Amino acid sequence: MSDNESKKARRNAARERAAAQRAKEKARKRRNKTLTISGIIVGSLAVIAVVVLVIANSIQPAGPGPKNMASDGIVLQGQNGKIVPVETKGIPEGGKPTATKQDDSVANITVYEDYMCPICNQFETGNMSQIKQWVQSGSATLEVHPFNLLDRSSLGSKYSTRSAAAAACVANYDPDAFLDVNTAFYENQPSEGTRGLTNAKLASIAKDAGATNKNVASCITDQKFAGWVADATNRALTQPLANSSLDKLTGTPTVIVNGKQYNATGTNAWTDADAFAAFVEQNGGAVKN
Repeated sequence: MSDNESKKARRNAARERAAAQRAKEKARKRRNKTLTISGIIVGSLAVIAVVVLVIANSIQPAGPGPKNMASDGIVLQGQNGKIVPVETKGIPEGGKPTATKQDDSVANITVYEDYMCPICNQFETGNMSQIKQWVQSGSATLEVHPFNLLDRSSLGSKYSTRSAAAAACVANYDPDAFLDVNTAFYENQPSEGTRGLTNAKLASIAKDAGATNKNVASCITDQKFAGWVADATNRALTQPLANSSLDKLTGTPTVIVNGKQYNATGTNAWTDADAFAAFVEQNGGAVKN
């Protein structure tokens, strides 16, 4: 082979090696690009999956409300010298409450309360004994609306929601025990700025107060009606209060007698049973013990 032929062969071989290297490099870049795109897609899908899971876990479906609270409150009336609940169906999922039909010949007492509220406790302590007597005698009815205005006061444990949901469990499964449980929750009221009682403790208190239906405890610990509490509270804070002239709830407690709001004044105002009795007499007719 001549020198010229030898040089030509080497050049051709070099070109072939360069071409092969370029082809190899292009293939490598294509693989890297494909892997990068695939990684982005997989990563994006993973992020989407996490976001969907977080959203799903954060949403608490309202579900149906508790039985015997069609108005967002439980109504208690006198019957043969006893206090009995007015039985109703629960508010269906996505439904609206039904306002209570009141008899103006008696004192219709409606109380919006939060179990973390110390002033609510004062009203309970000072007035519930005589209210019970009025209801037993048929001179009055009592409608109790638990709600969660003070969730912010329990260090993130949402005690107001949890205790209101516990009361709803009693209304749903053991309504005859509601008033006694209501009183027991106030007797065991935690201080504002604490985490409050556990769900298990609330269930125990309810049982000791007479709510012995087997479903009450699990309803309380599972917080079955927490979604309803949120909905009922939102309605009270944004919509007119039934059977009153109030545009919405603005404080706790809110006590209404035949459409008129009770505004306690003076020393120990919320525990003053005589002052409240006078207000009831003025707006609801004669009450008898």
